[in-house]
Amino acid sequence: MAATSAVRLAGRRSRRAFDFFVAEVPWTVSSKELREYFSQFGAVQRCQLPFDRDTGFHRRYCWIKFSTPQDVQNVLQKDSHILEGAKV
Repeated sequence: MAATSAVRLAGRRSRRAFDFFVAEVPWTVSSKELREYFSQFGAVQRCQLPFDRDTGFHRRYCWIKFSTPQDVQNVLQKDSHILEGAKV
């Protein structure tokens, strides 16, 4: 029984993720490019770049999901982030 509880607890820890909101994403940047850029700061679990169904363009913001809080701190330590000439 104790082993089962330990496995469940370990599973919960491994599923924890830390979100980071990114605004002012240039129209020309894709989710793949965002993932590649932010992976230099840590393990990116997911990059969610929502699209507008009416226009077909993304909404110029996204969420990056990291594995650890240290990954988010690595992003915050950099003064500014520039993608395709625009500060995000």
